[in-house]
Amino acid sequence: MAGRRTDTRERIQQVALELFAEHGYEKTTLQEVAERLDITRPALYYHFRTKEAILASVVDRLGESIEELVTWAKQQPATAEARQEILRRIAGLLEDQWRPLFRFAQVNQGIMRQSAAGERLQAGVLSMLSLLATPDAGPVKQFEARLAVFAVIIGNVPSLFDLGLEDSERTAVALEVATKLITDD
Repeated sequence: MAGRRTDTRERIQQVALELFAEHGYEKTTLQEVAERLDITRPALYYHFRTKEAILASVVDRLGESIEELVTWAKQQPATAEARQEILRRIAGLLEDQWRPLFRFAQVNQGIMRQSAAGERLQAGVLSMLSLLATPDAGPVKQFEARLAVFAVIIGNVPSLFDLGLEDSERTAVALEVATKLITDD
């Protein structure tokens, strides 16, 4: 039964983010979320009482996955292979679970700036930025390492890089560019 509850919560989160991105956070109602899911409002309220609760739960899940990634990455050797694997894992998480939140954040920047969820998302992204730079790297390499993380992230926001590619193709291009940025010359 717990698995079913988790699946329902994840479906609610996914659909709510889609609606928030389509119509805007402020204009989306919980009734619309329930209708898109083909469930009753009381069923939705069982899982989430407010839009804020849905958004907070999505960002909490993202924050946990970022913390896990950062913890894992800090345990890796400072090698080119490890940095490339970090980029691959960031890209994988974007494809798997982060993309809808980043799309939402891009469309709903005002809400993200004003909310605790937005602050947590920003803190998570900032914690990832330093993962690829080696401690003794000069300013250019430090900058390139940070740009590599941003390349993977923004490559997953179609409105920023609409090259006529499917999501997976755009992710692959972003990962290739990011890898070039961290590869030693």
